[in-house]
Amino acid sequence: MKKIILITLSFLFMFSIGAQQKPNVIFILADDLGYGDLSCYGATKISTPNLDKLASQGVRFTNAHTTSATCTPSRYAIITGQYPWRKSGTGVLPGDAALIVPTNKPTLPKIFKKAGYTTAIVGKWHLGIGTSIKKNWNAKLMPGPNEVGFDYSFIFPATADRVPTVFMENHHVVALDTTDPIHVDYKKKIGNDPTGLENPELLKMKASPNHGHNNTIVNGIGRMGFMTGGYRARWTDEEVPLTFLFKANEFIENNKNTPFFLYYSLTEPHVPRMPSTIFKDKSGLGYRGDVILQLDWAVGEIMKQLEKLGIEKNTMIVFSSDNGPVLDDGYEDGAVTQLNDHNPWGPFRGGKYSVFEAGTRVPMMVSWPETIKPTVSEAVVSQVDLLASFSKLLGVGYNGDTLDSEDALDALLGKSNIGRSYLIEQGLKDNLAIIHENWKYIEPSEGPAIEKHTKIELGKALFPQLYNLNNDLGETNNLAEKYPEKVKALREILNDIKTKN
Repeated sequence: MKKIILITLSFLFMFSIGAQQKPNVIFILADDLGYGDLSCYGATKISTPNLDKLASQGVRFTNAHTTSATCTPSRYAIITGQYPWRKSGTGVLPGDAALIVPTNKPTLPKIFKKAGYTTAIVGKWHLGIGTSIKKNWNAKLMPGPNEVGFDYSFIFPATADRVPTVFMENHHVVALDTTDPIHVDYKKKIGNDPTGLENPELLKMKASPNHGHNNTIVNGIGRMGFMTGGYRARWTDEEVPLTFLFKANEFIENNKNTPFFLYYSLTEPHVPRMPSTIFKDKSGLGYRGDVILQLDWAVGEIMKQLEKLGIEKNTMIVFSSDNGPVLDDGYEDGAVTQLNDHNPWGPFRGGKYSVFEAGTRVPMMVSWPETIKPTVSEAVVSQVDLLASFSKLLGVGYNGDTLDSEDALDALLGKSNIGRSYLIEQGLKDNLAIIHENWKYIEPSEGPAIEKHTKIELGKALFPQLYNLNNDLGETNNLAEKYPEKVKALREILNDIKTKN
C-alpha cells in the first residue's frame, strides 16, 4: 500500500513539474512610449534601470513595430492578429464605443486558454464595451474583455483622458453606487458637473487649446466627453497606475502554481500625465518624464513579484509600446517646455499618428531567463505576429482562420535574426506604407501633412514616397523618382496584401 502511495505521489509530482514547463507569459504594453524614451535605447536624459535590466537578460529588438501609429488599431491587431485597416470602425475610439473585437474569432487570449492557461487583462482596454454606444453603465456590461478570451479583467474602458473615468472588474463598474447612476454622452453636455470650457479655474492641469479636453472635469482634469453620476466610483489619476500594479501582482500571486497569461496594459506616458506623488518632478523632464520613471518602476515591481514567488525563470516577459511618442497631446504638462534635449523619437521622423518610422517603430524586448540568451536583434517583427507565434510556442491552432499574423517565434526567442519579409505600417486612418529589405514605400494619400494639434509630420503626400532605411533612417531623401521600378514593385505587393482576406 505504501509503495502504491509513493508511486502515485511521484507521478503527481512529475505531472505537476511537466505541466509547469509551459512558461507563464506577461505582455506589458506601454502607451505612447517612444523608441528613444528608454536608456537601453540610447536615452541619456532619463534612466530606466528596470527596463534596461529586462532588456539585458533577453532579446532587445531594434526593428520592432506596431501595426499602427495610434492606440485602438494597434491594440486591435495585437488581440486579433489582423491588420485593423481591414475592418471599419477600428480608429481611435471614444469612451462609450461598442466592442470592436469579434467574439467568435481567434484572439491572443483564446490561444492561451486553449493551451490550458488562466488569462487576464489589467489596465487600459480601449477596444469598446457592449453591443452599442448607448449602454447602461450601472448594470452588467458585456460583451467585453471576458468575451474575447480573458478569464479576468480589471480595466478602464478607454483612455484616461476620456469619460467614464471608472474602473471595471469583469462586467461591472467598481464601487458603483446604484443611487448615483452613471450617465455618459459624447455629443452634448449632461448633468451639472463643471467642464474645462466653462470652469477653467477648477483645473489643476491646463488643457491645450482645441484638443477637446475641455468637457467634464474629474479630479481637476478636463476630459473628452460628458459624464454625470458615479462620484464614488471615479478614480484619482495619481492612484490609477498603483491600482493596476496591485491587481496585476495579485493575479500573478493567485495563479503562481498554474500557467497564466497576463496582459498588463500600462497607462503611461499617455495623457493626462499625472504621476503619483513620489514621482512628481523626479525626472527633470516634466510630468511626461515623471510617468516614464513610474512606468519603469512598475515593471521592476512585476519582476520583484516573480522573484519573490520563485517563478521568474519560468516566466516570459514581453514589453513594448502601442505606438510612437507624442509631446503636446492635449495638456500643458511640461512635456514640451521641459524636454531638456531628450529625444523620444530616437533617430526617426514622425511620431504618434505618423506613417513615418517614429509612428510605429517602438521599443520591444522579450525576456525568458535561462531560455532566451541575451542579444540585440535586427529582425523585423510586428506585434500582429504575437498570436501566430504563441500559437506555435504552445502547440495550438486557431481554427484555420486566415489572419495577418505570422509565425515569428524564432525571432522572438532570439534564435534568428530573420523576421518578416514585408511589414505594413498604418499612420493616421488608412495612410499605409510597406517595408521590404529596408526599402519603404508610402502610398499617396490626401490630407494634411502635419497633425494640426501635435505638429507631428504624418507622412501624407499626394505623390509616392520611397526611402532606403539602410542609410536614411530619418526618411529625408525621397527616392521615388529615381527608382520608379522599385515603387511599382512595392505598390503591387501592398495592393495585393490589401486585397487579401
